[in-house]
Amino acid sequence: MKPPVINRFFEIPKLSFFLLGPRGTGKSTWLKKNFEDKALLIDLLKPDIQRTLNSYPERLFDMIAANTNKKIIIIDEIQKAPELLTVVHSILEEKNNYQFILTGSSARKLKNTQANLLGGRALRCIMHPFVAAELGDNFSLEVSLKNGLLPLTYQKQNEAQDILQAYINLYLKEEIHAEGVVRNLENFTRFLEVMTFSHASIINTTNIAAECQVKRKTVENYIDILEDFLLGFHLPVFTKKAKRELTAHPKFYFFDPGVFYALRPKGPLDKPEEIEGASLEGLVAQHLRAWTDFQKESYTLSFWRTRSGVEVDFVVYGPDGIWAIEVKNSAKIGLGDTKSLQSFLEDYPMAKGILLYRGKERIMQKSVLCLPCEEFLLQLRPNKFTF
Repeated sequence: MKPPVINRFFEIPKLSFFLLGPRGTGKSTWLKKNFEDKALLIDLLKPDIQRTLNSYPERLFDMIAANTNKKIIIIDEIQKAPELLTVVHSILEEKNNYQFILTGSSARKLKNTQANLLGGRALRCIMHPFVAAELGDNFSLEVSLKNGLLPLTYQKQNEAQDILQAYINLYLKEEIHAEGVVRNLENFTRFLEVMTFSHASIINTTNIAAECQVKRKTVENYIDILEDFLLGFHLPVFTKKAKRELTAHPKFYFFDPGVFYALRPKGPLDKPEEIEGASLEGLVAQHLRAWTDFQKESYTLSFWRTRSGVEVDFVVYGPDGIWAIEVKNSAKIGLGDTKSLQSFLEDYPMAKGILLYRGKERIMQKSVLCLPCEEFLLQLRPNKFTF
């Protein structure tokens, strides 16, 4: 498989910006491609630089003064020295035409910093894993469900599972533990495995706590950690002008199906089709989440579920309309497969209903367009939703 081109559908802002995203999503590669030899790079993953700037953040003034020909300053993994944000804020206040690009794989420390987002002087951008449209002919739905779409795994498919296990061991466990946000690594490791059973499902913290044998508050904190480290996300319930009584609890997804698959316990009682179904829904969630972030206009991603259990996997809402999307891990469409979508369309007749499945044909079933999932993902591009 030839290496894909990393274009990331990412327009380079002219203002300073945060570039956030989990490790392995290609932030450093993207920066090198676009800013090599143009910028002053300060890499906080280097222990000596991190120690110096943590103990003396004002040293940043000196580093910039010694490189007056470079007006772009990249600080990689800014959460490693969050006090630098105060210095950056001071420099931007002077309006001296510097552009700062601040990358990070954790938003936890940044949230508690006074200079968070630099008083509105810096944009917030997200680097997602690959999406199908970036990969084009290199995209494989079957491979992506198991190995995910992290650039570090996608270009080494034969080693992908070993890489994912190392990613989990070195990053999800040790790095999070090293940040001091998890006291009991054994409990957190067990939580990660248990949480895979809530991937693409409504979060029930009481049940998760019972399974992990920890307090519910501990589970809530662990979920916050996953989201702060950009390793998972939740979807809220779509409630605009609701005509029915809806559930109040969000759904949870790991940020990449490969990470989910690597974490998910597998044994005689675990049906492969159930794991694959959750992975498929997570893959679609990952793409829709990236799509909403890529838009110039403001769009939201949510799901819809009534108290009686009628559910639509995804609702995309924005200036151009409402799309209700259901995902089925099946090569055939049954008569009842569009029932939930049709219920949603009864309440929101202006919406468009789409069923994604593993077949090959485009089919219109009543008012619902049924599409091959792979076709849908490949055509999902920024500022386009033409289905």
